[in-house]
Amino acid sequence: MIKLTNKSGAYVTLSPLGAGITSIVVPDREGNLQNIALAYADPQAYLNDGPCLGKIPGRYANRIGHGKLSVDGKDYQLAVNCGPHHLHGGPTGFQNRVWDTEEFPGGVRFTYRSADGEENYPGNVTVVAEYRWSDDNVLSLEMTATTDAPTVINLTNHLYVNLDGADSGNALGQLLTLKASRWLVTDPDLCPTGELAPVEGTPMDFTEEKQVGRDIKADFPALIYGKGYDNCYAVDGWEPGTLVEDVAVLRSERSGRVMAISSTQPALQLYTGNWLAGSPLNHSGRSYEDYDGVAIELQGMPDAPNHPEFPSQLLLPGTPYRQSIRFAFTTR
Repeated sequence: MIKLTNKSGAYVTLSPLGAGITSIVVPDREGNLQNIALAYADPQAYLNDGPCLGKIPGRYANRIGHGKLSVDGKDYQLAVNCGPHHLHGGPTGFQNRVWDTEEFPGGVRFTYRSADGEENYPGNVTVVAEYRWSDDNVLSLEMTATTDAPTVINLTNHLYVNLDGADSGNALGQLLTLKASRWLVTDPDLCPTGELAPVEGTPMDFTEEKQVGRDIKADFPALIYGKGYDNCYAVDGWEPGTLVEDVAVLRSERSGRVMAISSTQPALQLYTGNWLAGSPLNHSGRSYEDYDGVAIELQGMPDAPNHPEFPSQLLLPGTPYRQSIRFAFTTR
């Protein structure tokens, strides 16, 4: 593990396995430091874990419908590892690889080289994830990738947080605002149909602050399909290469902690930890239960290779992929 500590004593720990975040220790409104990133007690538990806790999935985060992929006129069949669809790059994915590590002042650089044909994706791809931890409690993640042949890529970090403490229990009472007025309608297996629907007047609406779980039991297809939120939203005001500030803001009235996420990514996946039960033991000596953490994954749209109307996730030689995510932690 690599530990990055700032001048106030707040710190993050990072792992070469999946270039993962294993803790984010920040103060509450009283100044008490506590980890808010869901984490396992045993470092070995991160290998092949179902929740993909805190790691960078790839080559393609989220779903590709039926594992069907066409790149540069050639069809590829990817593994079907989530119902009838391909998820997070396949059974192994980037999240279960040990990345090369290089520390530098205030940060760490993880590098992974994915061979042509790995998980049946085309092209030799080099991926770099750089984390930086600032004195004002901002965790920055810049992800870049290059390839020697046309391929697809979609990178994010699958961090789960509970602003009252990583092992404090149900997180559905925390308050969320999203800069997203449209969401991506899915089939019952959570793969996009291609329709971007307005959130207004539906339980999908977080354009005004509300409790994460306020509408989670609503009689609404998307919430029934996923047993809660496991849905992609289009980021309002997104333009390629532009950092959109405060795409998501999560707040706890109990601890006073606030997490504001800014990003260059066109979309976000909101996942309310609907299937955390049975995960490996956490530092409290128990498994997490469903809804004990919230994941807000800034990313490209799922199944974009099969939906030309979505922002493209095609990666070409000579045209590097570059995306940034910034997690800012404050109190209120």
